[in-house]
Amino acid sequence: PISINSPAAMLPVCPHLPRMPIVGLGVWKAPPEVTAQVVYDAIKLGYRHLDCACDYGNEEAVGKALKLLFAEKVCTREELWITSKLWNTYHAREHVLPALQRTLDDLGVEYVDLYLIHFPIALQFVPFEKRYPPEWTDNGNDGIMKFVNVPYRETWEAMEGVHAKGLAKHIGVSNLNVQSVLDVLRYAKVKPACNQIENHLYLTQSKLVDFCHDMEIAVVGFSPLGAASYVGMGLAEASEDALKDPLVLKIAAAKQRTPAQVLLRFQIERGISVVPKSQNPARLFENLELGTFSLGAEDMSELLKLNRNRRFNDPAVYAKGWGEPGSWLAKHGYPLYE
Repeated sequence: PISINSPAAMLPVCPHLPRMPIVGLGVWKAPPEVTAQVVYDAIKLGYRHLDCACDYGNEEAVGKALKLLFAEKVCTREELWITSKLWNTYHAREHVLPALQRTLDDLGVEYVDLYLIHFPIALQFVPFEKRYPPEWTDNGNDGIMKFVNVPYRETWEAMEGVHAKGLAKHIGVSNLNVQSVLDVLRYAKVKPACNQIENHLYLTQSKLVDFCHDMEIAVVGFSPLGAASYVGMGLAEASEDALKDPLVLKIAAAKQRTPAQVLLRFQIERGISVVPKSQNPARLFENLELGTFSLGAEDMSELLKLNRNRRFNDPAVYAKGWGEPGSWLAKHGYPLYE
């Protein structure tokens, strides 16, 4: 159990998914060689929510950390919330169960608490033995995106199948807009428990967040600190760093908190679960220590005005290089959010 002295013990619950800790550890971009240590450190600090995915390429390393943590009785499996995600190449009905089973085997667990469809993009199947994780194209991330005609409904029904087997306690979606969520709700026998979306100071998506909450669907915001993860990838400019925004710095100074803590608390007060990533133990602790202060109505109002509708994780930008010369993909990328 989490110690009452842990900062995690003072955090609010996540609206509509109260068993999921509202602050989790994201492991996107964590190199496999350091992932096990990062996860081990985070759980020892009090984290109980891990945000994983096949595509991150480090679930085996997460599993090594979990095995050690369970052996040392730091926590039990039941005390953790583990999320993973179905990759684009496994959308066909017959591939969903094997994809989840591979994730479970890598993590060394019998079930995940939440399994999400990572993107509403169906790509050509890649066998495990050929390449795992498959990434975006027919040659990792250096080839051509190959699409397949698999309706989202087929994938969702297969997700309901793994839920029925108890392999995923909850199932959900990711990177969906209002219309796409509404479509799923029209045929779903098991309602999506969550929509995980890019969400930060410069991309608040307030209408989508409000809609999900009205539908009693939890919202998890990835990249809650904004541009920092994307500058090195060429998808953001250093000048777009919300950690250096003058209003954020002003509030942080007044509250005697770090800019990162202000940005994360901003999301929590909107009822959004956050999954920041860090390999630094001090920052891991700071990112969890969000329950001892609040921003209040005035600060929240001013921060919300800073929205720029600036999306950093956008396949309309980075997928252009993965299209056949002259194709719509090469011209426009994949404008998923248009």
